[in-house]
Amino acid sequence: MANTYTQIFIHIVFVVKGRANLIPSDKKEELYKYIAGIIKEKKHKLFIVNGMSDHVHILLGYNPIEALSELIKEVKRCSSMFINNNKWVRGRFEWQAGYGAFSYSKSQIDDVYRYIENQENHHKIKTFREEYIEMLKKFEVEYDEKYIFKDV
Repeated sequence: MANTYTQIFIHIVFVVKGRANLIPSDKKEELYKYIAGIIKEKKHKLFIVNGMSDHVHILLGYNPIEALSELIKEVKRCSSMFINNNKWVRGRFEWQAGYGAFSYSKSQIDDVYRYIENQENHHKIKTFREEYIEMLKKFEVEYDEKYIFKDV
């Protein structure tokens, strides 16, 4: 679109179905590179992808040429196919329905980047559930407890 200028930073979080620890630690980098490729192909600016064996965090500069829900749907669809095609898990790998998406200002990007980069250390202190509820509260997002990702 001519004369359309945006600066939208989004932190996205989604989890493995059932919060199972299915992302092999020795395959995480390969998965993150694959996710990065999807995001770049869709014309968004990737800052970082990282996570744990049961969830993924993504920080990107969002290009509003498509709905955010469609981008996340495509990332989850393609990455689960990638994991299944490479037979990284027994049975069928799936992402859990839903996601969290939180917007930040440019001045906050370095802090969010470091937060995502340091997931391993962060989760020595807090569970994913504690982390996720903290984000929802920080952003004043109303939520129903029965739909919050459960700890395993």
